[in-house]
This record gives sequence, C-alpha cells and structure tokens, in this order.
Amino acid sequence: MENNIENKKPIIEVKHLGKIFGTNEVLSDIDFNTYPGDVICIIGASGSGKSTLLRCINLLETPTSGNILFNGTDILSDIKNVTKYRAKVGMVFQQFNLFDNMTVIENCMIGMVKVLKKPKDEARKIAMKYLEKVGMDPYINAKPSQLSGGQKQRVAIARALAMEPSVLLFDEPTSALDPQMVGEVLKVMRTLAKEGLTMIIVTHEMAFARDVSTRIVFMDRGVIAEEGTPEEFFNNPKGQRTKEFLSRFRDN
Repeated sequence: MENNIENKKPIIEVKHLGKIFGTNEVLSDIDFNTYPGDVICIIGASGSGKSTLLRCINLLETPTSGNILFNGTDILSDIKNVTKYRAKVGMVFQQFNLFDNMTVIENCMIGMVKVLKKPKDEARKIAMKYLEKVGMDPYINAKPSQLSGGQKQRVAIARALAMEPSVLLFDEPTSALDPQMVGEVLKVMRTLAKEGLTMIIVTHEMAFARDVSTRIVFMDRGVIAEEGTPEEFFNNPKGQRTKEFLSRFRDN
C-alpha cells in the first residue's frame, strides 16, 4: 500500500471536512485520500457520520467547512459542474433509486444519453455490457417492480458502472436487502474490487470489509477515530472505542 501512495496521486482528497445540521455537528475535521485501486470501507455505529460523509463527497450534501479535491481540483469552488463531477464519482444507494417507470435497460442508458450525450445505440451496448457483468442481462425489459431487492441493487450497480466512473461510492448497498440477497450483491462488489475499481463503501458487512478492503476507516461521533489496513484494524485495534465496536461485531 505504501508503494502505491508513493507512486500515485490521489483521485479524491478530503481535507478538514465538516458538516453541521442546525446545531448538530455531524462531521468534524475529516481528512483522508483515495488512491487509484483503493477499496476503502467506512465502518462505525449508526449515527457516526458515515453516510453523511459519502453524501458530502458526492455533493448530495454541501459541506459546512473544508475542501474536497478531485484530481487536484477543488470541487466545492466549481459547484456548477456538479453533474459532470457525479458522472466521474458515481454512487450506489441503499434504496436503489431506480426509475420505476423505465425498464432495466432504460435505467442503465439514461445517464449516458442525458449526461454523457452518448448516442442511444452506443449507450445500449455499454448498458448491456455492464448488465451482463452483474448477471442482469436476462431482465433488460423488466420494470424495477418485477425484480427482487438483490436484482434491483445489481441493476443500480450496472447503471453506475455504465457511466465508467473514476470512483464508485456505495452507501450501505446491502442494508435494505433480505439476508439471502446480500450475497449476490457482495459477490459483484468483490469482483469489482479484484478488477481494480476504486471504491469507497459504507457498510455494516464486517467480513466483507475485512476480506475485500485495502483500507478501513472507522468513524465514531463524526470523526475518523482510526484507520488502517484490514489486518491492522481487525487484529490490532488501537483505540478503546474501536475495540468496543469490534467486540460487538465478534459477539454477533
């Protein structure tokens, strides 16, 4: 990992990021970098600020303070280009966010046509490629209402991949799924990690985080309490809060 950092420039740099809702400070002085090929799993108890951090990186929330740099450019000072930025930093949501009135293939094509201005035939080819990748190509004419939760999430992943982003953000992608569907989504994500896709994943799936991530970021009460490799984090946690969190995970 150290060699990667020496030789590569970060894709995303988060510097002194803060977010306040009313009088509630949800994020405080968050710093971390994302390098090409990183799979960063952000973990922590509910309410620790994980999803808010992801939403700030994607500009679904506007940070109160700090900077977010994408390939060296401060995106907060160039907020009018947010659609272009989101094409490069894609997001997969907990609740899928598919368009119910569109078929699977139309859901995967719309971003390419509207945002990337690709011709429909080219968009369809790319959509098919990624739907095949996630095993959803037999369902291209189905509407979301005809799919299981796991199938919807795989379509949502294909839709995000079709934009060919530099980084893909996942906000608890399995938490709305029945237990038997979790595996099919994690399998797709494991494949993407092996292929070197840069990902930032908010997750409660500890075994997945341990096995797949290159780096763990543990959040507690709006700050990064600890970060390190999966080996360091799970085998030799430093902070008391980290140890308490992991003991709950091990007891489950």
